[in-house]
Amino acid sequence: MRLRCAVLDDFQGVAVESADWSVLGDAVEVESLRTHLADEDALAAALAEYDIVVTLRERVGFPDSLLARLPRLRLIVATGMRNTVIDYAAAEKYGVTVCGTQSSGTPPVELTWALLLGLARGIVQENTALRTGGPWQSTVGADLHGARLGVLGLGRIGGKVARVGLAFGMRVAAWSPRLTEERATAAGVELAASKEELLAESDFVSVHVPGGDRTRGLVGAAELALLKPTAYLVNTSRASVVDQDALLAALHEGRIAGAGIDVFDIEPLPADHPMRTAPRLLATPHLGYVSAANYRTYFTQAVEDIQAYLAKSPVRQLP
Repeated sequence: MRLRCAVLDDFQGVAVESADWSVLGDAVEVESLRTHLADEDALAAALAEYDIVVTLRERVGFPDSLLARLPRLRLIVATGMRNTVIDYAAAEKYGVTVCGTQSSGTPPVELTWALLLGLARGIVQENTALRTGGPWQSTVGADLHGARLGVLGLGRIGGKVARVGLAFGMRVAAWSPRLTEERATAAGVELAASKEELLAESDFVSVHVPGGDRTRGLVGAAELALLKPTAYLVNTSRASVVDQDALLAALHEGRIAGAGIDVFDIEPLPADHPMRTAPRLLATPHLGYVSAANYRTYFTQAVEDIQAYLAKSPVRQLP
């Protein structure tokens, strides 16, 4: 029997062209779903006739309650090798194999700097004014050279962000709960005395810690209150790390110079979500991982995962 495979959240419609799915032959029929399915009932109805699901990052959760309603499902391929919204115990209970793919840390690093530079130099405001007959020069850019960059999390992505900051001539400091003096020194950055010191003394703060209960609300109202009124906050990591209500309040009240945000508590953002109209905010629709090279990796390895599963030798199994 020919298996059916659904690729979720293929917003750009590029999943099929990003890899050679033809190697699956007649064994698998692949379909991309370009509209986000926001609730469990919609997912259960839409996925009822699929044997395989390819899900992008952690946008769609697969809890026990949903997996129980998908008796035909046999394989989930999650892009990336970390996914906190799949119930692995439930997947095992229902006989669902879960596999992952590699994911490059380079695209989110590049987007982080696109947001940071866009904020620092007022790119959107100035471009809009130029194209609409607005004022010629209305902002004064914030200098990066000599400014302090605070990196919250010095892992695979945070470390690369720090190196770019050093190349710009910034003074770079980092902090995370487990960061050691040795690791900071090896990366060529200063170890901040505490999270509070990092936030209070930095001109730019970039968030690069993983999601999960341990980091939920790591930057809340009290932490945002420590930022300088001239400071900028960038978050391309996980929405749960920064309290979004507290951030909205800080932006509306002008307590920080601005924020660059790529991750949100609800994705896609509803049309009336306050993040869409917040002042001092440069926002992108979770583009951190969205690049041609990363998509080639995701979908090429998704095909490999499916091939291996069909051969009864699954690869890159999660967790």
